[in-house]
Amino acid sequence: MNSAESLSARIRELARERGATILAHNYTHAEVQDVADFVGDSLQLSVEAKRANAGVIVFCGVRFMAETAKILSPGSVVLHPVVHAGCPMADMAPEDAVARWKAAHPDHALVAYVNSTAACKAQVDVCCTSANAEKIVKAIPADKPIMFLPDRNLGANVMAATGRKMDLWPGFCPTHNRIEPEMAAAARAAHPDAKFVCHPECLPAVVAMADAALSTGGMLRYVRETDAREIIVGTETGILHRMRKEAPDKILHPLQPLPTCPNMKKISLEDILRALETMAPAVELPEDLMDRARAPIERMLEMSA
Repeated sequence: MNSAESLSARIRELARERGATILAHNYTHAEVQDVADFVGDSLQLSVEAKRANAGVIVFCGVRFMAETAKILSPGSVVLHPVVHAGCPMADMAPEDAVARWKAAHPDHALVAYVNSTAACKAQVDVCCTSANAEKIVKAIPADKPIMFLPDRNLGANVMAATGRKMDLWPGFCPTHNRIEPEMAAAARAAHPDAKFVCHPECLPAVVAMADAALSTGGMLRYVRETDAREIIVGTETGILHRMRKEAPDKILHPLQPLPTCPNMKKISLEDILRALETMAPAVELPEDLMDRARAPIERMLEMSA
């Protein structure tokens, strides 16, 4: 048994002893995904944890994701193994700036991508995911102005798809924002028979070149179900591990240079084991903040049902 296998075995053993559920985002290291009970996108994982009624949740992802798990499962101990695994995009919409904008524009509906901090969520009317953003935006009355935050790219792509004008917060995902149209064009030229699928956090010019722009869950379904044998994958490279497991017959081409999120890669097997051994670091949020942040998430779930 190699060191990774030994670590994984110890993690699983300790997780059973603790009654812990391990969650891993699609963008984390392959070995982290393999040791997890559930692998998916941020909201999907939090919903799974709530459904599992886990007493202890180990969230392998970035900070806002662990916060969302705590918001939806306030009675659980939520461990985030590396506290400095943050999300630059979420940090681009700080609580004070959102509060000032909201006070200056009381007529607007604030729609926040779930890739936002708990403090930001607590300021807004409704949340959305990359999968349901169009549906949420369409459900808001046409005469109600909208501020979409924090991702200007996702917001612009939703505007293009729905025809709905919105104000866009000037935030973005650094990893997806670095995917240039030239990268997509080079991949298309190198693999002319391949379909190109990307994440809607990409620049609108990249999305316009894609056969489909989908959430990570949507991309996984696309790869499994498409008749195409080759697919160019326009998102963070961590998802390739799961795609290869779920669609071993497909040939996957990542973009070059490889789109990598350094924060998603900060959590290691050693970090997970340490968190389970010490039961720290635990996510702690004020109860009133969790209540206010939970409301727009629940509103989203109702509107997208």
